[in-house]
Amino acid sequence: MVQIPNTSAASTPAQRSVPTSADVARLAGVSRATVSYVLNNTSAVRISEPTRRRVHQAAKELGYVPHAAARSLRAGHSRIVLLPAPAVPVGSLYSQFISDLQGALGRLDYTVVHYGTAGLRGDDAARAWAELRPVAVIVPGPGLGAEGVAVLKRSGARAVVTLGPERLEGAHTLLMDHEAIGHRAVEHLRVRGRRRLGIVVPEEPGLEIFSRPRLAGARRALRGTDATLTELPLAYDEESAARLAARRRELRIDGVFAFNDEYAMLLMRALQDDGVRIPEDTAVIGADDLTLGRLLRPRLSTVRLEVPSGRELAELVDRAVRDPGAAPETYRVLDSAVVHRESS
Repeated sequence: MVQIPNTSAASTPAQRSVPTSADVARLAGVSRATVSYVLNNTSAVRISEPTRRRVHQAAKELGYVPHAAARSLRAGHSRIVLLPAPAVPVGSLYSQFISDLQGALGRLDYTVVHYGTAGLRGDDAARAWAELRPVAVIVPGPGLGAEGVAVLKRSGARAVVTLGPERLEGAHTLLMDHEAIGHRAVEHLRVRGRRRLGIVVPEEPGLEIFSRPRLAGARRALRGTDATLTELPLAYDEESAARLAARRRELRIDGVFAFNDEYAMLLMRALQDDGVRIPEDTAVIGADDLTLGRLLRPRLSTVRLEVPSGRELAELVDRAVRDPGAAPETYRVLDSAVVHRESS
C-alpha cells in the first residue's frame, strides 16, 4: 500500500518570519530610527562608528535587508535608476562604461535595474519603464520621443538622460559625435598616402545609427581630394569577412576604416588569410582602442574615444534627482583622437 505523506501544517516546520528593523534594533540595542539611518546611509544624522558596526552586524545575523518599497514611500520617490538594454549590438567599450556607471550609482545609494527591450521601442517602451516607477532613466541610443519623456516624468522619474546624436526635449542629453570618428580615421589614411579607401558598414540591424554618421564624416574628410571611398558591407562573422577579402583585387582598396576594432580585427584576419600584407598592401584602422587590438601583429591603429566616466554620468543623474526642476543639461561627449600603430 502506498502511504501518502502527511503535509499538514502541524507536521511541517514553521516558516521563519521575515526579520524586521525592530528585530535589528533589539539585537543591536538601538532605536529603529538609528537602524534606518545606518542602513539607508543617511548622512544628515551623525552615528558613531561602533554603533554603525553593531547595526550592520545585527542585520547580517538576522538576514535583514531594508524594504525598497517602504523606503520609497518615506522618501517620496524610489532609488531605482532604470537602464534599458540597448536595442542594438554593443561592443566591449560600451560594456565597460556601463559597468563603471553601475558601480558609481551604487556608491551614491542608487539601485540600477537593467530592463530588457522585449520588442518595445520608443514611447511604448517608456510606458513599460514607467511601471517600475524609477527615479531616473538612462536611455542608450536614440528612439525615445518627447512624449516618452513626459510619460516617465509624470510617473515620478526626476531625471531622463539620453545618449545619442540629437538633443531630446525635456531630457538631459549626452551628444555623441560619431561623424568626427569617421572623419579622423579616413583623414589619417589619406594623409598617409592611401587613395582608394574603403569603409566597413556593418550589416547587423541597429548599428546604422552609428555607421551612418561615421560614413558621413568619412565622406566629408575626402571632399575636394583625389581619394575615393567605397562602402564595404560586412556582417560580423568569418564567412562574410572571407568573402570581402576575396574581393580585394576587384576593389583595389589600399586602406580601410573598419567601423570599430572588433570589425577591424575580423577583417584583418581574413585579409591576412588571403595573402594580403598589412599595411603594405592594405592599411587598416579601427575605433575604440580595445586592448586586443594592441596584441595583434601588426598592432591595430585605432581611433580612441574619450567617453565620459561612469562617475561623471552618475553625478549628473544625482544632481538631476536632487533638483528635478533644473533645466535639462546638454553635454558634447565622445571626443576622439587617432592612435597610429603598425596596421596603418
